[in-house]
Amino acid sequence: MTAGDGRIVVRTERLLLRNWQEGDRDLFFEINADPEVMAFFPFRRSRAEADALFDRLRATIGSTGLGFFALASAETDEPFGFCGLARTDLAPVLPDGTVEIGWRLARRHWGKGYVSEAAAALVDLGFERHKLPEIVSFAVAANHRSTAVMRRIGMEPDPARDFEHPRVPETHPHLKRHVLYAIPRNRWNMRNSQPASGT
Repeated sequence: MTAGDGRIVVRTERLLLRNWQEGDRDLFFEINADPEVMAFFPFRRSRAEADALFDRLRATIGSTGLGFFALASAETDEPFGFCGLARTDLAPVLPDGTVEIGWRLARRHWGKGYVSEAAAALVDLGFERHKLPEIVSFAVAANHRSTAVMRRIGMEPDPARDFEHPRVPETHPHLKRHVLYAIPRNRWNMRNSQPASGT
């Protein structure tokens, strides 16, 4: 999981997680405008809105080391989407300092396990390098594709912390309820301390 390149945050067998580059703007707009990718969000972004968010994400990663990183091919550096660790801004629903893991992938790259591979590496990064006490993730309750990833990377549901998302407008009531999954540091430590099966 070593980086080896100043642009790269994490390298896995197939993927790079890195800061955004100018050539990634078209892909970033694509994933923010695709109605299927954004099916569980109450909006689609225009090109100007996507570019503005792109600039904010790139600046945040550069200044803090956290954010929604570009997810790209380790072989070609082609961007597929994003996956990252970011501080939430949902107080008092989630306390200040809470770190979430999230992702978004261009539809043509669905079904290849890229998000699970990247997210698992970022969970390790969050606990090893950033010494986080916990990582959470949340999604619309009906977003089974995302909650399946959460389970695959070792997160468990925490129904007591499910919430109505304050930024989802009343015009989209079916998107307000969010389920929360979490993995605390002690559970990650226990999982990593167990010997691999067959040894």
